[in-house]
This record gives sequence, C-alpha cells and structure tokens, in this order.
Amino acid sequence: MISLAGRDILHSWRKFVLTGIGLGLLIGVTLTMAGVYRGMVDDALMLLNNSGADLWVVQKDTQGPYAESSSLRDDVYRSLQGMPGVARAANVTYLTMQVRRDNTDVRAMVVGVLPGQPGEPAYLMAGRHITRNHYEAVADVKTGFALGDRIRIRRHDYVVVGLTQRMVSSGGDPMVFIPSADAQEAQFLKDNDAIQNDRARTAANPALNRPGVPGLLDAITASQSSNHNVNAVLVQIQPGVDPEQVAEPIRRWKHLQVFTREQMEDILVAKLIATSAKQIGMFLVILAIVSAAIVAFIIYTMTLGKLREIAVLKLIGTRDRTIASMILQQAMGLGLIGFIVGKVAATIWAPVFPKYVLLESGDAVRGFVVVMVICALASTLAIRVALRVDPAEAIG
Repeated sequence: MISLAGRDILHSWRKFVLTGIGLGLLIGVTLTMAGVYRGMVDDALMLLNNSGADLWVVQKDTQGPYAESSSLRDDVYRSLQGMPGVARAANVTYLTMQVRRDNTDVRAMVVGVLPGQPGEPAYLMAGRHITRNHYEAVADVKTGFALGDRIRIRRHDYVVVGLTQRMVSSGGDPMVFIPSADAQEAQFLKDNDAIQNDRARTAANPALNRPGVPGLLDAITASQSSNHNVNAVLVQIQPGVDPEQVAEPIRRWKHLQVFTREQMEDILVAKLIATSAKQIGMFLVILAIVSAAIVAFIIYTMTLGKLREIAVLKLIGTRDRTIASMILQQAMGLGLIGFIVGKVAATIWAPVFPKYVLLESGDAVRGFVVVMVICALASTLAIRVALRVDPAEAIG
C-alpha cells in the first residue's frame, strides 16, 4: 500500500513538489493571518502591562482612555491617593500623532507621564529615564529613533534620552514618552493664528472685557491658553487588596468610571479589535476553502491521469480499500509538504510585517490538524472516481 503511493509520487515528483510549494505558500498566508490576530491581542495586553496599573480611572460614562476619549482634571489624582487600598496614583495623557524627525514623520502614540510613577516605561534598552520637567523623551525602538535625536512634537523639540522596546498602543503604534506637562500642552495646543483670533474675540466681548474690572481679560486669556486636563489616572493598589473593593468607592463617591484589569482587557480585546478579528476570521475561512479546492483539484487531476493504471490494479485483484488508501496518502503527503513550506515561509516573512505578528506553537498544531483534515476530505472526490473505474478499461 505504501509502495503504491510512494512509487506514484516518485514517478511525478517534480509536479508533486511544486504543487506542495504552491499550497504551502497559501498555508503560510493563513498562518500569518492568525499571527496578525494574535499580535493584535498581544499588543493590547502589552499596553496594559506596560502601564503598570491595577485600576484605570477615567471620565464617567466613558470607556477611555484607549477605546474612547476621556478627560479629567489633573488634580483628581490627589483625592484618589487618600482612598483606602490605593498605593500610588498618577496622571497619564495619550495622544496619537505624527512625530517629526528631520524631514520624516513617524506615527506614534505620545504618552505624558510623571517620572517614577505608573505609566513610565518599566525597562530601558539604552539611555535613561526622563528626569526633567520639559523637552526630554523616551522612545520605542520601533520608531527608528536613536539616543540624542531631536524630535519635534507640535511646536517644541525633544531630545531622546532613552530607548525601550515593545511599548506599543493597541493599534501597534510605537510609544514616545514625554513629561506630563508637555503632553497636556501638546494635546490641546493651538497654532499662533488661532490663539490670536481667540484673544481678539475675547477682547471684543464686553462681558469678558469690562472696563471696571481690571485683570479680568488677562485671567480669561490665560485660562484659555492653558490645559489642566488629562486622559486618565493610573492607580496601583496595595498588595493583597481586591481591586473591586478599591474601585467601588471611587465610582460611588468620586463620580468617576473605574476599570479593573479584567474589564480593560475585555474592552480592548472583545470590543476594540472585535471587527478586525471578525475580518481576519473571514479571511481564514476563505483561505481554508481555497486550500481545500486546490488540493481536491490537484488530486483529482492526478487521479484522472492514471485511470488506466488503476484499472490494471483492479484487474489483478487489488482491493478498493488499497486504491483509496493510495490516493488518501498522496493527499496527506501533499498537505504535509504544504504545511512545512507554509510554516517556514510564515516564520521567515513575519518579522518583515510593519505590525507585530505572533506565531504561536498552538496555532501551528491546530493548523496542521486542519490541513490534514482538509486534505483527507479533498481526496474523497478523487477516490470516488477511482473506485468507479471498470477493470475492463485496462484491456479495452
């Protein structure tokens, strides 16, 4: 039985190998699509891990700061530090934008953090953490920045003093960390013309520019040009304390929305990337159908090419089960070659993708089982044709 399948493969091994390579590239694309989804989930979880927070305090009735816009006053963290079970609390600001270096732009998430507080990068590959209140930055290596580079965020220049790795947003954009005060300014900073127009409108308003109230116009102008809002407060709780026990009093007495780690994972994975996951799932289904059609067509064509040989086998008394097993083994061999080629191809081209592609061994095992099942099902058409061959055709 094995000899029949092996000899037939050796007889036309070039076509068999080339077909396996073509199928393998298709399988490689399928494994890569699964890796893209795994990478999206890993980016979301990495975002939560890098924040160093146990609780996320955001604007009430929002799912911020990653899924929705959230705005809090920057003095809220002081009241949270006195809540039972809270170890540390710190403001954080997130802003996705184009960061300029020389004549090139890099898409990045700019994060405003306080030195030594939650939200700061947990580790560095080179350089040091931010120590000054202004104009220093720590960048992820994916940005392509190097130590000492001068980058521009809005109207100000920053010096890259440290480099970190795998600090990315849920969308895979690398992070650039700057002081919190600079991030607050950058988030709502207007251009010079807009500032001048706002000042002119304020001065022309008689209710805001009263002759008998000196200093009123200057105070209003100053308030319009400053920003005292942040996107969230990252809270670290004391060891052994239940996060929900700390979150519930904050929701009740501070009138703020609080998310635990499990709730934030549900927002990022089940909601934020749900549409992308469905789209990737549709691609996987389509690729599986195409792979099954290719295997069925190839095995069917190979079977049609040796109908006379199959008739001779029947004439000499070969059982139908032996002939069916020969065709099934050829289909399984084609799937094995294709899977090996696909796994190698996916491993080679995965690092080239702009976003993180995570190839898990569990997905590879499940993919191998699916490929073998698809090949077995695809061979049924060829087996039916072979079993219908009349032995008399061998001498017809």
